[in-house]
Amino acid sequence: MRLTALILVALPCAAQAQTTADSPADSRTAQGDVAVTIYNNDLALIQDKRMLALPSGRTRQEFADVSAAIRPETVTLAAANTAIVEQNFDFDLLTPDKLMDKAVGQPVTLVKTNPETGAETSESARVLANNGGTIVQVGNRIEVLNGSRRVVFASLPPNLRARPTLSVTLDSSVAGTRAATLNYLSSGFGWKADYVALFDEGAGKIDVQGWITLTNTTGTTFANASTLLVAGAPGSGGGSRARYGYNPSRSMPGSAPGTETASREQLGDFYVYPLKERTTIANAQQKQVGFLDVAAVPAAKAYFYRNGWLDASDEAKSADTVLRFSSSREGGLGDALPAGTVRVYMRDARGQPQFIGESNIDHTPMGSRLALKTGEAFDVKVQPIVVKRERMGSNRWRTTMQYKLTNARAQPVTVELAQAGLDSWWTDTRIESESIKSDRTNSDEALWKVPVPANGEAVVDAVFLTRF
Repeated sequence: MRLTALILVALPCAAQAQTTADSPADSRTAQGDVAVTIYNNDLALIQDKRMLALPSGRTRQEFADVSAAIRPETVTLAAANTAIVEQNFDFDLLTPDKLMDKAVGQPVTLVKTNPETGAETSESARVLANNGGTIVQVGNRIEVLNGSRRVVFASLPPNLRARPTLSVTLDSSVAGTRAATLNYLSSGFGWKADYVALFDEGAGKIDVQGWITLTNTTGTTFANASTLLVAGAPGSGGGSRARYGYNPSRSMPGSAPGTETASREQLGDFYVYPLKERTTIANAQQKQVGFLDVAAVPAAKAYFYRNGWLDASDEAKSADTVLRFSSSREGGLGDALPAGTVRVYMRDARGQPQFIGESNIDHTPMGSRLALKTGEAFDVKVQPIVVKRERMGSNRWRTTMQYKLTNARAQPVTVELAQAGLDSWWTDTRIESESIKSDRTNSDEALWKVPVPANGEAVVDAVFLTRF
């Protein structure tokens, strides 16, 4: 089974995009040549180029089929010899309830059909109220409507539209037909990346496909649109992103940002992912489009266990299983990776791909090293033990720790064992003694790489001098 077949497993709930351009723009839409730029923070820029026949002077033009989630204050219109005088967005869309609400105080016609003969009879009425039910006045009678009669309206009320419509008053200095480009921002759009990875542990290789998932909840379909995806969230005036609770030491060891420039279009500090073909972004739809397909990238599995300060356990706990690979041009995926979810598969003894775990990644520069937790090891365990705590002074302690590691696998493993919390509130922690030499990966952690034999165990002893 090839990696492409895994897409049906990894993305079961959404329709796959066509690989060729969608059909020409729907003749029922008033949109023109549409371009959509979608960002990661529920935001999109719509550019809609339409041909307008304008008389000289002031005229009112209606732009139907704009996004129902339009931000009217962001609208601009570019047309030769033309200026905007006023604009109104009619967002009150036509529904039976809204139609009846607008009809309060207005005359309507009630039609009743004889179920035996099919003959229709009608009478005039006036709508008095539409609050949890419709109350009408028929002659001198007051009635509550039920399902036996239908209501006929002479016309649509003003400002109640069948489709989202932007009304613009224009002042044109010259009569004639010209191109007009309508630009506006809209919420209701989103995109994210999904990655499907097939890991071959024996070969130390990984195959990866990247898929972009588009979503449209704007209430409007955008037909045959040229589409750009921007990996990033432009500022929206909300201030700096909160960093409360952020702790870089919580990540898997082995991750590091890259310093390579990807061969992709950039927009300021963002990477741009244009779709190769025009596509119809239908309302209330998810769509997948492929953007990455690489095979036989070097990858390796590791075991990792992080112990909090003074954490101890009466029983052993599973080590994390970590998958490591690179996004570099040489020996890696060779691309900048937009934020998304990586789902990892391995083949079982029968050769069938099976899901083994998933992990989220942030926007990742090319050349980065990635370390993703895919699950917890069944056969590789760690038991941390606080052996002794000795008070050495008013603000000085000696702590003796022991870590018991077991391996029930038929192959030897190396467990990366981290003791965290060494710099929680102080800066003068020391390791007085240790049975295996550690690396101080940062001010808060010490890391031991512990070889554990097949079907065997290993022990690490360490003594810490701390203020607590």
